[in-house]
Amino acid sequence: MPVIQTEDLTKRFPATTALDRLTIDVEPGVVGLVGANGAGKSTLIKVLLGLSPATSGTARVFGLDVTKDGPAIRERVGYMPEHDCLPGDVSATEFVVHMARMSGLPADAARERTADTLRHVGLYEERYRPIGGYSTGMKQRVKLAQALVHDPEIVMLDEPTNGLDPVGRDEMLLLIRRIWAEFGITVLVTSHLLGELERISDHVVVVDGGQLLRSSSTSEFTRTSQFLAIEVSAETDAVADALTAAGLTVKRDGHLLELSLDDDETYDVVRDTVAAQGVGLIRLEQRRHHISEVFGEDQE
Repeated sequence: MPVIQTEDLTKRFPATTALDRLTIDVEPGVVGLVGANGAGKSTLIKVLLGLSPATSGTARVFGLDVTKDGPAIRERVGYMPEHDCLPGDVSATEFVVHMARMSGLPADAARERTADTLRHVGLYEERYRPIGGYSTGMKQRVKLAQALVHDPEIVMLDEPTNGLDPVGRDEMLLLIRRIWAEFGITVLVTSHLLGELERISDHVVVVDGGQLLRSSSTSEFTRTSQFLAIEVSAETDAVADALTAAGLTVKRDGHLLELSLDDDETYDVVRDTVAAQGVGLIRLEQRRHHISEVFGEDQE
């Protein structure tokens, strides 16, 4: 059963339509919600949490109607907002314990869960320092910890890698993947960076202008294409000319040659042509799409 379901979900503001008849199903796992800034990602999360009423259409989380069951939904959901919202004059431990208590945990359980969660996100040694002295990456980890501390069934993470350097982004993505892999908690994670979601998501939902562009498994997005990538040890241009003379359509991509894979005989033509040129064949493989290639652009 889908964890999240929407049907013709629409959210209008006076100057814009943030969600436009959006219909999606989200199954358990890591689900990437991708779109440019202003595509409607944050608005969708707020509607799902019952914090912003939809103009029309329906949305359900765990089968519960967001218009009537907002409190019951929020009890089972962890939410990591996009923007900085942390008090600078308290420690990570104090803040996460407070959020655990707000979620209904008794004091002892809140302290125990806080210690475990801060250890999981890599802040255990720094847990008593005031948050105001934390780096951007550490603050993002605090936000992730408070979303996880009450052991939710799903976490909704809004642009969790914002402001992070490449190393910090990699570490955050690894943490997000572990949430599902080790704890079985479904993750709905938003990003405007296609490559990030390709790395960690089981399923990808693409929205633009509040409308659904595509929803499918990551493997379908990055399916094996009907092209071969070839790398030779030398004479790349001469090999390209010989392959073209043999009737193949060849495109140069840096040090690689790409050509259409029409049938299995293409492999024989490549082998014989490269051998006839007297050079070594370093690589011969079907290439895979990246999500950014599917949409014809690199949004990163």
